Amino acid sequence: MLISLGFSPCPNDTFIFYGMLHEKIDTEGLKFNATLLDVSELNERAMQTDLHMTKLSYHAFAYCSNDYVLLDAGSALGNNCGPLLIAKQQLTAEDLEASTVAIPGKYTTANFLFSLAYPKVQQKKALLFSEIERAILQDEVAAGVIIHENRFTYQDKGLVKLRDLGEFWEETYHMPIPLGGIAVQRNLPLDIQLKINRIMQKSVAYAFEHPEETMPYVSQHAQEMDEKVMQQHIDLYVNKWTLDLGNEGRKAIQMLFDVALEHQIIPKQEKALFL
Repeated sequence: MLISLGFSPCPNDTFIFYGMLHEKIDTEGLKFNATLLDVSELNERAMQTDLHMTKLSYHAFAYCSNDYVLLDAGSALGNNCGPLLIAKQQLTAEDLEASTVAIPGKYTTANFLFSLAYPKVQQKKALLFSEIERAILQDEVAAGVIIHENRFTYQDKGLVKLRDLGEFWEETYHMPIPLGGIAVQRNLPLDIQLKINRIMQKSVAYAFEHPEETMPYVSQHAQEMDEKVMQQHIDLYVNKWTLDLGNEGRKAIQMLFDVALEHQIIPKQEKALFL
């Protein structure tokens, strides 16, 4: 069976999908056809439900959980790895409320966290995550929420951190921050869903065991990214919860959904979140 698969070109994704796409592990008779897209595009694509399996933001998952269910393997979830709110200079909450702030997509977990921390900010501009620093520097926006590798490079451009939104989450709710996960279509047979979960877990384990082997594939999609930054990116977003959410990971995701529902940021979920 051929499984259509979507994930981003970011190092943490290419790292964990390397093994399954290059058949370094037993794929149990399944083949995978990969489409690489920006996280915001993946979130929008998930709403169309046309991929069997996809990476998506947990915020976006709230809007398509009737059609998709989460795997235990493949998540980006952890401590001290959340989005950052940055600007040219220090700004107060009142300054932000009177300004336009760039976000890396409406359905990103980054936007959810920003909305939670700054509920009064109404003027937002959705941009490709890699364009946010430039937009700030050119005064198109007053501030921006950055994700991925930009958290390692913004200071080099003279930008300053206003707030670590991951720290805000962890200090408020005492849980690791769930950023994104891997979901499969609910209408796939259960045995195929479980098979995909096993394959994903084996692919993550293979990457952990053979990190150097994955790097040419990671570099191929990293777009001029410094090798040190690529490794920092992987180290930050790939961890024990990527291999298996476990009870703690599941509790953190459930907490995010409970908080988002309480603040009326997402619709109520009608089906179980997890496989």
